[in-house]
Amino acid sequence: MLCRMLIVVLILSQAVYARERLVMIGGGARPDVVMKRYVELAGGNKARVLIVPWASEEPQESYEALRRDLLAAGASEVFCAPEAPLDEFKKQQLLRQLDNATAVFFAGGDQRKIMKELDDALYDRFHECYKTGKVFGGTSAGTAIMSEQMITGDGQFDVIDGDSVQVSKGLGLLPGTIVDQHFIKRMRENRLFGLVLKYRDRLGLGIDEATALVVYDNKLAEVVGTSYVMVVDARFRKDALLVYLLKHGQRFDLRKRKLIN
Repeated sequence: MLCRMLIVVLILSQAVYARERLVMIGGGARPDVVMKRYVELAGGNKARVLIVPWASEEPQESYEALRRDLLAAGASEVFCAPEAPLDEFKKQQLLRQLDNATAVFFAGGDQRKIMKELDDALYDRFHECYKTGKVFGGTSAGTAIMSEQMITGDGQFDVIDGDSVQVSKGLGLLPGTIVDQHFIKRMRENRLFGLVLKYRDRLGLGIDEATALVVYDNKLAEVVGTSYVMVVDARFRKDALLVYLLKHGQRFDLRKRKLIN
């Protein structure tokens, strides 16, 4: 019993003192518990959140909805990135906003639209912000960009075949993974299974709607929300997948690839 208590204390300490913090929402509803966790990590009542709505077909509406949620969760200030496409003036404006923000949140829509705006300089700047302590988050398409190999949404998904799933370069804040979203709601197991079998060194993370995977220092992952996160691992056996189905409060070590509780 004492050993278990010490383990829990160690896990909580890792979360509190983590420098890199990532909140990936699977899309759909954004439960209060998820948004409050994001704002808490971003500084609580001192949180200043930059919303990036480039993925959305209706960026202003997307921004306003997220702004309401973040302010209700306790953020002190929420502001919007310049409208895409970006010219040099807008890029400089965005860089100034990043300097002022304690957190960055990517809205949903089409993940390819986000990556289209990220030249090498902005890509590097986002990574620098993440590594130096700004909290990053996203929902739906804003979650899809967090792995290095980003699922674009195109392909043939009625088979388990990684070659049939189109991927492209993502923002890659969470290396060593392939992230999918709207996972259980839209029955996306086939495409994630196929990709993990193709890229066996990558850990598959399928995040359902109204649910987030909160990651500390790219190691400790915790599920927050009303549904599930599926973790898919093909590294240990060529003829099998190891699958974990995690619910609210459960934690997973992404490096050791094992369930913590």
